[in-house]
Amino acid sequence: MPEHSENAAADLMGNIMETIAENLPKQKSVRFDDGSSISEQAKKLFGGGENRNKKSVHHVLGGGKSADVLLWRNKKISSSVLGVATLVWVFFEWLDYHFLTIVCFVLALGMAVQFAYSTFVAMLNSGSPSSVPRVQLPEELFANVGAAVGAQVNRALGFLQDVSCGRDLKQFVIVIAGFFAAAIVGSFCNFLTVIYVGFVCAHTLPVLYERYQDQVDDFLYNMLGVAQSQYRRLDTKGILKGGVSKFRKSD
Repeated sequence: MPEHSENAAADLMGNIMETIAENLPKQKSVRFDDGSSISEQAKKLFGGGENRNKKSVHHVLGGGKSADVLLWRNKKISSSVLGVATLVWVFFEWLDYHFLTIVCFVLALGMAVQFAYSTFVAMLNSGSPSSVPRVQLPEELFANVGAAVGAQVNRALGFLQDVSCGRDLKQFVIVIAGFFAAAIVGSFCNFLTVIYVGFVCAHTLPVLYERYQDQVDDFLYNMLGVAQSQYRRLDTKGILKGGVSKFRKSD
């Protein structure tokens, strides 16, 4: 029984590899000989060719105030957001502060300021009780923040479910590879650093791409053209099909 199962598994693997080897020339004819090269397909993908610049970077980012911040439409707001994020990262990463420590220090400082203010006002008013301004955050702020965060989380979960159930193998593999890459990066640095690096990239890469879009697109087209020529060279020499055949023989 074990020998029979091993032979059956070997035959099944051989049939699969033989089928892949027979389909390689067909894939070549579909992808490279249909009159449209990878470069032309890439131009359609990145907005090049006849449809180039049809969709702006602002539109791709969803428009609205968030896209304005990412594209530095208002330099004061964008620089302030990036500066606050950098300050938070420096406090927690370089100075080794903890969240509870920062909260306690801020609350203690606020109480000290209010105590000094109330004492000073009472001295000026001859001992009469002072009316210290109350610090109150509007409830709508928390409701709006919670609704925004919930909407983004649901949007991300919906995207992942669409990728999982959409039967698009290429997109599925790209997402899985992205998760593995994030896991590898996370093994070398903590979560806060990963978030900060992503935050900085989100505030720098879109505006740089918008400014140098032509140069970036041309570079991508050239790289894809090189990949296309290398694929054709390997396929012409029979390296791809030969490698599959050698793998089948070794089994």
